[in-house]
Amino acid sequence: MLDVFACVRCGGRRRVLAYVNEAGGGRAIVEHLGLPTAGARLAPARGPPQAAWC
Repeated sequence: MLDVFACVRCGGRRRVLAYVNEAGGGRAIVEHLGLPTAGARLAPARGPPQAAWC
């Protein structure tokens, strides 16, 4: 089971300090921090690796 509130560095417990409940709130925070807001580009789909051995 994955415990998302456990710190991977010290094993302590994390706390929720705030949550965003408006649609544009997350984007506004990310823009304010100067981080990119565009999603990552997706790679084209490819077949399963087993097809290379046929």
